This record gives sequence, C-alpha cells and structure tokens, in this order.
Amino acid sequence: MASIANRLALLFVAITLAAIGVIYMYVVPRLETSLRQEKLRNLVVAARRGAMPIARAVRTEAPGDQLRASVRTAADAASARVTLLRVNRGPGGRLELAPAFPADTGGLRFAAAGRAVRSGGLATGSEEGASGKVGEAAIPIYFTPQGARRAQVGLVPVFSSSLSDVEGDVALIRHRILAAGAIALLGAMLAGFVVARALSERIRRLEGAARRVAAGDFSARFVADQPDEIGRLAEELDDMQRKLAELDSARKRFIATASHELRTPLFSLSGFLELLQDEDLDDETRERFLGQLREQVDRLVTLATGLLDLSKLEAGALELHPERTDLGALVRRISEEFAPVLAGHQSKLEVRLAHGTVRTECDPERVAQVMRILIDNALTHTPPGTDVVVTAGRQDGRVRLGVRDFGPGIPRSMLPRIFEPFITSDDAQGSGLGLAIAHELAERMHGELSVESEPSHTTFTLELPA
Repeated sequence: MASIANRLALLFVAITLAAIGVIYMYVVPRLETSLRQEKLRNLVVAARRGAMPIARAVRTEAPGDQLRASVRTAADAASARVTLLRVNRGPGGRLELAPAFPADTGGLRFAAAGRAVRSGGLATGSEEGASGKVGEAAIPIYFTPQGARRAQVGLVPVFSSSLSDVEGDVALIRHRILAAGAIALLGAMLAGFVVARALSERIRRLEGAARRVAAGDFSARFVADQPDEIGRLAEELDDMQRKLAELDSARKRFIATASHELRTPLFSLSGFLELLQDEDLDDETRERFLGQLREQVDRLVTLATGLLDLSKLEAGALELHPERTDLGALVRRISEEFAPVLAGHQSKLEVRLAHGTVRTECDPERVAQVMRILIDNALTHTPPGTDVVVTAGRQDGRVRLGVRDFGPGIPRSMLPRIFEPFITSDDAQGSGLGLAIAHELAERMHGELSVESEPSHTTFTLELPA
C-alpha cells in the first residue's frame, strides 16, 4: 500500500463502493416505500369510486344478488379484490366484523376496516397474507336502520391488492443496481489501475532524474510531458536542476579561484621566509622582505575576511539590524574615513546630497560596508589623481546611493560578471570579493546594486526601499 498506484486504485474502488452503497441504502428503500404508497393511493381512488354503487345498493335495500353484483363490478373496475364486511355490535357495544361477501377472507383480518369503522372515514393499511403483503383501503357505508334516530356504519367494503409486485419490482431494481455496481466496480478498478500506473510511471521518471541529479549528474532532465500538476512539478524540478548545475559550476570555479588566490600569497610567504633564513642578508634587504611579508599577510587577512563574509551571506547566517538612518550623515562619515587613502592616491572625493534629509529604514552598518567597498573599489582600480563623487538622494520612490569615478571604465566583456567572486577588471591588487559581497548585501537588504561604465567614468548605484 506504500505505492501511489495501489492507493489511487484503492481510492477509485472505495469511491465506487461508497456510491453503490449510498444508492442501495438510500434509493432502494425510498423507492419501495414510494411504490407501496402509490399502490395504496390507487386503491384509495378505486375505493372511493367503487364504494358508491355498493352504498347505493345498500341504501336502496337492493336484493342480495344485486349487492354481490355491485361488489364484483367494483372489483373488476379497480382490478382488486373487494371484500364486503358486515359490522355487528356485540355486548357492550363492541364492534365485530364478519364477511358478508365473499365468505372466504383468504386469511386476512382487515385491520384497515376496523380503523375505518372507528374513525368513520376511509382508512388504509397493509398486512401479511397467505401470498405475501397485501395493501388495503376500507371505506365505511352508512345507513339508518328502522327505528334508529341516526345513520350508522353497517357495511365496510375493503379493497385489497397484493403488494408482491412492488416487492418484485424492488427486488428487480435491487439486483440491477448490484449488477451495475459490480460492473462499475470492475471498471473503476481497471480505470484506477490504468490511471495510477500512468501517474506512477511519470513519477518514477521524475524519481530517476532526481536520483541522477542527487548523484551529481546535472545532465538529467525533468520532462514536463503534460500540462498538469506533475507536469508543473517537472518544470519546477527542471528549473531547480539548472540552478543546481549553475551553482555547482560556480562552486567549482569558486574553489579553483579561491585555491589560486590563497596559493599565491602562501607561496610568496614561504619564499620570503626561506630568504629571511639567510644569515648573510643585510638589514635593508631584510626590512624590505619583512614589508613584503606584511603585505602578503594583509592580503591573506583581507581574503579570509572576504571569504567568511561571503560564505555567511550565501548561507543566510548574516543578521540585519534595521533602524531609521540618516543616509546623508552616513555618507559624509564614510567619506571622511577615506581622507588618508585619498591623500595617498592624490584624489578628491566630493559628496553630493539631495535637498532635505535622506532617511530610510535600513541596517546602517551594512550600508556603510557596501559604501566602503564601492569607494575602495573606485580608488583601487583607477589611476592616481582620479576624483570620486558620492551621491545620496531619492528617485522613483527609492533611495539611491551612488559612487562615481572618472577612471578608464570597465571593459564591456567584464560587466556581466563584475559581481562574481574573484573577478577583477584589471591587474590591480585586490581579492575580487568586495563587489560580490556588496551585491549579496544589497539583495539581503531587499535592494539592488547596479553598475554603468563608460571609457571616461564608472558609476555603482545602490538602491534601497524608501
């Protein structure tokens, strides 16, 4: 039963059985009741019509032959048995019913006749006879005996008809329902098996492709063969497979590039340490080697810090602490931090702020980190003396922070990959992680980091929700 095919087939069978059970338990009893009531209604109509000539014969004191003839005529017209009962009053006024015509009652007690006498009106009922259940309709006939002051019930004609045909009809319908139900059940089992097998086959194909992808085979495809739920699932899985393939490719490139980036300073450190072990080195050369060692260590620290930040961002482990922030004040503070670097680079940094205060809900530390990366990137990858402009303002309902340098620009071939790890547009020193970290931070803050570059200038723009 763990198989979806078996469960679907069982579901088809269960639904069919439930439908058959509802029809059998609800429809058949109601049908039998309706047919019996219809038979009794027909008897009532026949009794009302047939009792009139009998009552006329009784009131006119017609001879017995005429009375019996009227009873037969009524029976023939109603296609039913008509039994004429005489009402006798015993001791204490107790009523007794005796057959007047025909004398043979067929073992029936005619309970409906007793109710008709007591109620003074037409009464119906049913009872078990020798040949099965019998329906009855009794109507009292009044006449005034000699010497009596008021009319009283003297005779009761009882119209009776067998209900066995109703039972036969119901039995036939019941058998037909069971036969049709058996055929429907067989059809449901076959249909359920076919449908379930087709669905399970499609799911098995998805399962096989998923198993190949899990094993690292990203050439496996999830084929959406039909536009249904499984087809849409296949489309989503196929999209997931493409993304996993891209992530796997990026991971391999990242590992290869990170290994290369780490290997270079480590080899350099190893080489300088071997040179420093030479006892014949003069102090000037030793000091120069120590400076190179410090530079390589700083490079390793920067690279390790960048890799750690990037891994936290990609893992979603970096927490944000948003608060209401004055971005103008933040930009001015960050720009002042770069005063020593600007002096060494022989460059000027200009801050241009929009009129009014530019405030928004953001994490000021992460926004400051992005701005530091962008300013440092501008100074690192431009020649000495290249000026930088930092802007802050609002546009189209969003906050925009920009860093523009007037350097040689970024080659067009590099622009699509500028935010990938370890991608640099020139041979300048740098880990190639800064822009990747800035891009990830922008996305984490529900913002966007974009770049525009021409041969005479490059602008990085950070957009944040206002």
